[in-house]
Amino acid sequence: MSDTTILQNSTHVIKPKKSVALSGVPAGNTALCIVGKSGNDLHYRGYDILDLAEHCEFEEVAHLLIHGKLPTRDELAAYKTKLKALRGLPANVRTVL
Repeated sequence: MSDTTILQNSTHVIKPKKSVALSGVPAGNTALCIVGKSGNDLHYRGYDILDLAEHCEFEEVAHLLIHGKLPTRDELAAYKTKLKALRGLPANVRTVL
């Protein structure tokens, strides 16, 4: 997969952004997010959260955070199926409710 991703319900293409501000100044090391690349912004795995919020579904962002990349259409469908299977309540919890 390239560094550009076409989202499931859109023809919009988003690209991870490269760091320019405060390069080389560590405040903490994480692959998940970067704060303040170019001001008061936040990036998840290189993608601006404003782009993600506008163009991605919850499951797409969850996949990005867990697996390190935005899913393809097939990966997203499989991921949604997997998550749906995990939504059930145990019988003892249903009894209490």
